[in-house]
Amino acid sequence: MKIALIGATGFVGSHILEELISRKHYITAVVRNSGKVTIKSEFLTLAEADVFDAKALVEALTGNELVISAYNPGWTNPNIYHDFLKGSQAIQAAVKLAGIHRYLVIGGAGSLEIAGKQLVDGPDFPAAIKPGAMAARDYLQILRTEKELEWTFFSPAIEMHQGITTGRTGKYRLGKDHPVFDENGRCVLSVEDLAVAIADEAENHQFPYQRFTAAY
Repeated sequence: MKIALIGATGFVGSHILEELISRKHYITAVVRNSGKVTIKSEFLTLAEADVFDAKALVEALTGNELVISAYNPGWTNPNIYHDFLKGSQAIQAAVKLAGIHRYLVIGGAGSLEIAGKQLVDGPDFPAAIKPGAMAARDYLQILRTEKELEWTFFSPAIEMHQGITTGRTGKYRLGKDHPVFDENGRCVLSVEDLAVAIADEAENHQFPYQRFTAAY
């Protein structure tokens, strides 16, 4: 499959890139600085484009069958809420202009629900990541009105960060709008297995026009 990956040098995006290349998909990694991509492969093409440069972005995306967006303007960015929404909508528009039908977005866990309440609205939600989580939540609502693109939105496990050292097991359980908890009451997934879940969705096409999540 020919896939464009936006945000290929980030924590999540770099692992998705590695997983997709290992499966021999042809990847266009859309990045601002191609020098940050350390992988060399016959299956990899690098395209430098900023998400706010519409012409360059459309050119980079054109010819692919699927766009995966792991776009994140940075958790420490004081304008993350505004920048995530603006950037994500710019990507969405570019996907359409490039004539691509499938669009898979890596979002946040904050919009997952427990007892009818989204996690981001809970009193214990970490303040440091709340603006970014709210942006991802609000972008999911925007996507749910999208009729032209076949979109899919992925919410990571509640505990999906660099401190999870499980590595790649290739195993996970799926959910939709609610967290997937293990027998210990935890919702955990390594970034390597997140990449497996995303690559599996790219190949298996299980969740068109839906949000899904994955955890052990």
